[in-house]
Amino acid sequence: MNSLNHYAYGAIGNWMYRQMVGIDTYEDGPGYKHIKIKPQIGEGFTYASASLKTYYGTVSSDWKVEGNNIILDVKIPANTKATVFLPSANASKITESGKPLTALEAPLSNEENYTILQLGSGKYSFRIKK
Repeated sequence: MNSLNHYAYGAIGNWMYRQMVGIDTYEDGPGYKHIKIKPQIGEGFTYASASLKTYYGTVSSDWKVEGNNIILDVKIPANTKATVFLPSANASKITESGKPLTALEAPLSNEENYTILQLGSGKYSFRIKK
């Protein structure tokens, strides 16, 4: 018997989704009703992208490093909410679709080296200056 569906491959995929691109869920919103987006940017990688079909629609996280900027594109499906961790403690270094982060009128906080947003469904494009 030869199985190409070994757990070792699943473990790598799990790491890529939950750590590398940062797509995860919270216990208070099972089935991706409350989504967590917390990508781990760097470690020699300059680009990562993933999407996941949920009962509510497709959630996606896509980041790339361009010079001194990190570009993070996020898609949050309808009837869900997301906690998005942006890799900069300084919110003034972050824009969304070319506008200051404060224009989103979303709850904003800081934790360690992240700016944290509470967002509803939609498509968001963040640019973060290193």
